Amino acid sequence: MKLAVLSRAPQSYSTQRLRAAAIQRGHQIKVLNTLRFAIDLTADEPDLHFRGRRLSDYDAILPRIGNSITYFGTAVVRQFEQMDVYTPNTANGISSARDKLRANQILSRHNIAMPPTAFVRNRADVRPAIERVGGAPVVIKLLEGTQGIGVILAPQVKVAEAIIETLHSTKQNVLIQKFISESRGRDIRALVVGDRVVAAMRRVANGDEFRSNVHRGGTVEAVQLDPVYEQTAVRAAQIMGLRVAGVDMLEGEDGPLVMEVNSSPGLQGIEAATGLDVAGAIIDFIANQVNFPEIDVRQRLSVSTGYGVAELVIHAGAEQVGKQLGDLGLWDRDITVLTLHRGVTVIPNPRKHVVLEDEDRLLCFGKLDEMRSMIPERRRRRAKVRKLPKEHLPDTSA
Repeated sequence: MKLAVLSRAPQSYSTQRLRAAAIQRGHQIKVLNTLRFAIDLTADEPDLHFRGRRLSDYDAILPRIGNSITYFGTAVVRQFEQMDVYTPNTANGISSARDKLRANQILSRHNIAMPPTAFVRNRADVRPAIERVGGAPVVIKLLEGTQGIGVILAPQVKVAEAIIETLHSTKQNVLIQKFISESRGRDIRALVVGDRVVAAMRRVANGDEFRSNVHRGGTVEAVQLDPVYEQTAVRAAQIMGLRVAGVDMLEGEDGPLVMEVNSSPGLQGIEAATGLDVAGAIIDFIANQVNFPEIDVRQRLSVSTGYGVAELVIHAGAEQVGKQLGDLGLWDRDITVLTLHRGVTVIPNPRKHVVLEDEDRLLCFGKLDEMRSMIPERRRRRAKVRKLPKEHLPDTSA
């Protein structure tokens, strides 16, 4: 496949690892500076220009959109979506995850456990909000903060009020969140790719620091997650509309508490901690999706792990052409045909006696592995995450 990584940091570890993993698998890959795109809305069909020239065709993109360019970056991703170029993380998913308040609203609506959180603007509402989340100490978070920046631990109610009042006076929006004392200085980062956790690590803060981010001096160690942690991480990523995500969770007394879903997770810490080829797992997933694309249903339809909505195309010369729909054995494989698209005609809930023709498209719901098995060139078994290769970064000395 031909893949573009949208990144302003071509020399960063994550970008270099993704590039190396793609090359090792025989794919074409380019790292494109997100800010050098121009969105063309003048033509009959959506298009993009890069560095002043019309962009060539790509099978897929992998957005690595920095926090400072979220608006423009997601506009570029949205244009790729309009051009039917596959992206594991949609523009809506990136925007929703980047906005901490919006992400909390979405996740809470879908019963994802999180630390008790409040959002207020009026000074008179601050103290009641602190009481609602459990009282001091509380964690105060800037909505635009990243890598632990803009996260403050307030030990007393009066201190919290003073901090929030000061931040509000500078036009900053903040979240008020309960401090989970049993998880002080420790959290879990689960790297979700598709419908599984491919790697996980525990981050431990340095000394008296309560923030466990590696950028704050924290250390990392590989961890084997309990199934409930894995399921929570996958559900949180899928609800946010992200197929590649880093899900940060606290280890609460009653189980995992989701703190954040990151749409551009760094790879250096988790590959170093686990010794796994996480970049390769991401590339493999994107390649599989290019060959067999799933329909992005985001938060409107939450499905169980292993199930999804996908489109099966009956190409000219395929063995299914001329057969009745019932002869394919889809229902026996726990696959339901929702609609049959034939040219401009849409047949909802098609009957089993319908005879298939060239280029029919079946929109199906069911087990993704069973649907994949109908594509001859696709492997049925899920590939294991490989060990990190010794030469995992390209030689840049030349």
